[in-house]
Amino acid sequence: MYRVKVEGYFSSAHNLRAYKGKCETLHGHNWKVEVTVAGKALDKTGMVMDFTVLKAHLAKVTEDLDHRYLNSIAYFKKANPTSEYIARYIYGRLKPRIRGIESVTVWESQNSSATYQRV
Repeated sequence: MYRVKVEGYFSSAHNLRAYKGKCETLHGHNWKVEVTVAGKALDKTGMVMDFTVLKAHLAKVTEDLDHRYLNSIAYFKKANPTSEYIARYIYGRLKPRIRGIESVTVWESQNSSATYQRV
């Protein structure tokens, strides 16, 4: 199995509902997003997927999140905008575009991340 990964970034604000603590108030993060694509075979150029193409797909999704209040996005009106749900949201937006997407990891700080992956 081959795996390739790319990273992207966006900045946004959110607040967590039904949470007692600092994160219940409005705050922001500079998010790092890591996308992993896997495949058993390589294409004719010897790639699972071209990094440039993968980065472009990720950039299109993160562009819609950048400098936004996440709670105002339709998906996050029902799903609490936790790192876990943000990873799932990005995965869901990428899945129709990318064959072999395996996981999305969202970092809200240098030492805190959440991953959503296919089962």
